[in-house]
Amino acid sequence: MPDATAKKPARSRAPRVRTAKPASTRVESARGGKAGESSATTPRPKSARPSKTAPQVAHRLRIRVRAYEHGILDSSVKQIIDTASRYNAEIIGPVPLPIDIKKYTVNRAAFIDKDSREQFEMRIHKRMIDILNPAPKVIEALSNIDLPSGVNIDVKMM
Repeated sequence: MPDATAKKPARSRAPRVRTAKPASTRVESARGGKAGESSATTPRPKSARPSKTAPQVAHRLRIRVRAYEHGILDSSVKQIIDTASRYNAEIIGPVPLPIDIKKYTVNRAAFIDKDSREQFEMRIHKRMIDILNPAPKVIEALSNIDLPSGVNIDVKMM
């Protein structure tokens, strides 16, 4: 058993010296390989090779619904989801988006009461629905849907 009272040798404060590697191993490949590897010795995986045919792109129908009243908005979103699910479409959402609040300040009197003001605000509630790989029947059914007035719909094909 080592002696507990024995002192450890003092560490020297001299900086460590690193040995330099030969220049042939420090070459980085032009494609961003690790140091010490060259592009000739490291084959690329088959998945990284460019293909001659274009990859299959997943289509997405993005529907943004906006309204001043959240009750009408939620019922409209439910109607859209029911219509899309009737044709077995894959649905993501509804995702609630931030509420836009527009504030207006108006003078109460026309002439002398400058300090007396009234404040109003309009709240615009928004929801987003994504339909993945929609069939033509789904798009046709959604275009024929009847929604209440005051509901604004933006449809994007992505």
